Amino acid sequence: MLQAIPRGAFDRIVQHHRGNRYSKGFGCWQQLQAMVYVQLSGAASLRQLEAGFNAHPGQHYHLNARCVRRSTLAEANSKRSPLIFAELLQVLIAQAGRSIRSQREELLYLLDATTVDLPARGGPRGHADARGNHGMKLHLLFEARSAAVAQASITPGNINDITEARKLPIQAGATYVFDRGYCHYNWWHSIDEKKARWVSRFKRDAALTYLREQPTTGGILRDSIVAFALRTPRGGHRNSYSSALRRIEVERPDAAPLVLATNDLTSPAEEIAALYKQRWQIELLFKWVKQHLQIRRFVGHNENAVRIQLLTALIAYMLVLLLKQATGSKDSLWMLLAQLRHNLFQRPRTEESWWRRKRARQEQLAAAQPLLL
Repeated sequence: MLQAIPRGAFDRIVQHHRGNRYSKGFGCWQQLQAMVYVQLSGAASLRQLEAGFNAHPGQHYHLNARCVRRSTLAEANSKRSPLIFAELLQVLIAQAGRSIRSQREELLYLLDATTVDLPARGGPRGHADARGNHGMKLHLLFEARSAAVAQASITPGNINDITEARKLPIQAGATYVFDRGYCHYNWWHSIDEKKARWVSRFKRDAALTYLREQPTTGGILRDSIVAFALRTPRGGHRNSYSSALRRIEVERPDAAPLVLATNDLTSPAEEIAALYKQRWQIELLFKWVKQHLQIRRFVGHNENAVRIQLLTALIAYMLVLLLKQATGSKDSLWMLLAQLRHNLFQRPRTEESWWRRKRARQEQLAAAQPLLL
């Protein structure tokens, strides 16, 4: 699985950040292996990591690894730059992105963020959210059709979602879907200017001018072409979105209608509603990561260690995804992870080759033996 990591690129990242300075034999590659092992094995503490990883010393040579000491790993996590692992994650994202682009399908990006709660004693100072709770926020851009992470960032819990969203590079021709928390008219305008499609939700108090109505079918209650009525919706903030946009009311059983906003004026309303419905995939991704990887119990409690553990969780997710793509496995990511979790130090191809050679020798020996009456 680790063969998906380009060692040359990783070594250049480590050299750039001088990550192996004062390493005393425990370099960034060994640290990465140990932290990925934490994610894939489900080790909840440094003691569990040390016991499980060191139980297979015969396989360390093939991994270019060494036995892990929990004090050494704790020191590395507390002092080494998280940028090493952040840049490695971007390398894996680019690697998966090449596979996505080769399929020549329209890119569908889902944008959202989730708060990762930290233990009270482990919450980094200055990282309390608006309610006073310690935590950090994980911002993800998720490509829905390939299930790959496209962008990721980690911030204190009190950073607004739109603050990180405005840093994203917008790709022309792609579709971006996000919820009402990203309601920022000037950012919507910047996406529209870059020839990308976006689908979101209006706020309840949005001041709109209705330009015309369009026919509706199915579960669509209303389909309107609208424009913003106010150019200065808030004091001192000018709304630069002067073009027409679309307001779609979608019927929901036992709930108020869902009011969608989009800059796509031509596609069927049912298609727009279906795009917004796919936003649920990123909610499932957050749930999957929190359930199956280690981002609820941390092996280190300072800010540096927490960031490294969150980044290696995403690296582990991308490695499992790349393994699934490389092997053409039809299993779900959870089933593949379950198989890996119980066979982390096995080499199936090597073992299969060994048994094949053993059977061939036995057949040759049996053929050479004289028949006994």
